[in-house]
Amino acid sequence: MADVAIIVPTLRRPDSLERALRSLFAQTGVGDRVSEIVVVDNDPSGSAKAGVEALRRLAPWPLVYVHAPRPGVATARNVGLAATTAPLIAFLDDDEAASPGWLAALLKAQESTGADAMFGPITGRAPEASDWLKPYLERFFGREGPERTGLIETPFGCGNSLLVRATALPGPAPFDAGADQAGGEDDALFAALRARGGRFGWAAEAMVEEFAPAHRATLAYALARAFAYGQGPSQTAAAARDWPAVLRWMVIGAGQTVVWGAGAAALTLIGSSKRAELYDRTARGVGKLFWMKGFEPHFYGARELARLDRATAA
Repeated sequence: MADVAIIVPTLRRPDSLERALRSLFAQTGVGDRVSEIVVVDNDPSGSAKAGVEALRRLAPWPLVYVHAPRPGVATARNVGLAATTAPLIAFLDDDEAASPGWLAALLKAQESTGADAMFGPITGRAPEASDWLKPYLERFFGREGPERTGLIETPFGCGNSLLVRATALPGPAPFDAGADQAGGEDDALFAALRARGGRFGWAAEAMVEEFAPAHRATLAYALARAFAYGQGPSQTAAAARDWPAVLRWMVIGAGQTVVWGAGAAALTLIGSSKRAELYDRTARGVGKLFWMKGFEPHFYGARELARLDRATAA
């Protein structure tokens, strides 16, 4: 029975999108379980449509194109969900490429664990990064977890995931559109799932590669993202009005800022290539302190569209 849909949100990455889709067309071991692959074009001009149409004849399952003209990562995910009724939803980002056994591994792991949300490992690729930064950036864009498949305590992001719709994706628009520009829509979703008693799982063999484009393969971009990741725990606690937890995270952040900041300064003085890791930890600590509105960096939606427009004009 076709019971799983794969959703791929995209915004003006034609070459990357084609790589992602071709990796999905090459999936093995899933038989007729895929109901459709849904490509959500988040570009107001609908720029991905022609590319999707050109690939349709290669798809082993229905390839569905939907347009989400309002730029925003949460909106794109919600529009993708509205285009399918499948009870299982797999997400693959447009800068990722799935291994041939990716979806089969996610499905098998979900069946064995009964988890509401499954996640798999990601190998980061930053081919255009500076030599000293490349090891850090490839770890940053990657994802590591347990060696074996099983239940886990801490969820990851939506890229490379399989979600049980009935329990993990409640309502017609489960992703908060308020996160369209800054991201973090998956953090809020999974925090709510945890509060409802949901379970998270790890599929050790569900391998994906993530390719960082040149504008993201920089220290400045990675540290801005690290700051935003650091904001996550404090923001989640604030959204639940758990002010003691907010204070606890801020105290933790202050400690991290002082300790890792001192370490980063020392490694910078001696020119160590390992300093990027401590910059990252320091940024996450600072994020826990400055979690309030007005401090969120924007990576998606209108900001990304404006960057793409500038790049095209140049």
